Amino acid sequence: MKEGTRALHTIFNPDRIAVVGASDNPGKLGYHVMKSLTQGKYPGRIFPINPGRKEIFGLKAFPSLAQVSEKIDLAIVVLPAEMVPQAIQECEARTIPGMVLITAGFKEIEDRRGKMLQEEIQTLAERAGIRIIGPNTFGVVNLHYPVNASFTPEFSSIEKGTVSLVSQSGGMSHLLGFLFIEERIGASKIVGLGNRCNVDFSEMVEYLMDDPTTRVIALYLEGIDEPRPLIEAARQGRGRKPILAYKAGRSMTSDKASLFHTGSLAGKHEIYEGAFRQAAILSVGSSEELLDSAKALSLCPLPKGNRVAVLSGQAGPGMVCCDVCETGGFTIPPFSQEIQKKVDRLLPPLAIRTNPVDMGPAWYDAETTKGIVEAVLRDPEIDALVICVMFASANRAAAGVLSEFLRENRTEKAIVACFSAPHGIWDLEIKALEQGGIPNYPTPERAARSLTNLLRYRKLMEKGD
Repeated sequence: MKEGTRALHTIFNPDRIAVVGASDNPGKLGYHVMKSLTQGKYPGRIFPINPGRKEIFGLKAFPSLAQVSEKIDLAIVVLPAEMVPQAIQECEARTIPGMVLITAGFKEIEDRRGKMLQEEIQTLAERAGIRIIGPNTFGVVNLHYPVNASFTPEFSSIEKGTVSLVSQSGGMSHLLGFLFIEERIGASKIVGLGNRCNVDFSEMVEYLMDDPTTRVIALYLEGIDEPRPLIEAARQGRGRKPILAYKAGRSMTSDKASLFHTGSLAGKHEIYEGAFRQAAILSVGSSEELLDSAKALSLCPLPKGNRVAVLSGQAGPGMVCCDVCETGGFTIPPFSQEIQKKVDRLLPPLAIRTNPVDMGPAWYDAETTKGIVEAVLRDPEIDALVICVMFASANRAAAGVLSEFLRENRTEKAIVACFSAPHGIWDLEIKALEQGGIPNYPTPERAARSLTNLLRYRKLMEKGD
């Protein structure tokens, strides 16, 4: 394991953490960091560092790092910016390999002293061999260890999974983290890089490529000073794990805003897009699309071709899916003759029985709906399926029957679903569906868009073959 990778592994899997600037005052970030660690079921030892307290959160507090006799793996620092250089020197004296530097007030501010201070701490960290996440970060979260080294205790409620998010923005980390919760997407790690003192996107991609609990890497970027290392890291890992990127800074206004947010200009968007394509990084255009597509890539096989079947319990959602699929590169071909005959036997002539199929006349009959899905699933002329079922009281059993069938008949074909119902009705059925490897989305557009991005990713990979 490389030295840098070993240090990052320790940051995400520390046995002993010191919180420098820990507090029992809810008005301080040090309080919320302590709350995240103690409520997040962190299994290791916590050492609060605060010269004015003897105990914080029921734990013995220490006046300084020097007073802690045990070896420390990670320091979470929430001190004023001008005190950070001394904190790094104290970490060096204790040979602490990693730091999460939540403190802001460095190169992201207008005052040039902020930039000078960041250059100073970078020099100190490099000399000491300390890997720093930040400064100006919300922190890091490893759901599998677990450790929530951030000031957001709510992140501990994200389900464990295989998608890792690396974000340049703490605000976007929170937006996306809360979407993980709302959309029931399982996460492995969430990282706020902030100003990227000496850990940038390239180092995180290299680390996550070797991380056994990460299957898909999702990036949110604004602007990076040296894009080439990220592109090279993605190229070296090409084919091992999918990488997606949502790049902000398309407009002149957001480009300038990026400089005062994380200290870097966003740069010309078209150049990034071209570089992403060359490195097989799938570029997306929104927060929802980033997580929707990451979810699909973490659960689904890639479609082997561009022939899709659209099966819908009601005609309207099926038409919407067709629009998105065809715009995204899929064709909606006729079924093979044998399969078409089976569908014809299951549906009356008043229904649209060719692709796309309107299963409406069978919407109250779960077994008939299952028969249609089963027939189309076996069609050799079809590479992928979109299945849409909107809840109505008469089709209450449909989600359970289809979920069970699809889980018991796993296939190499890419399948996405839009099973839509008020909360509390199909929740368990949808959870079981996704545990079986079929992602579900709240709208037909999002389901179809995720499927088209599976196709886009497959084409990106083919260009490098």
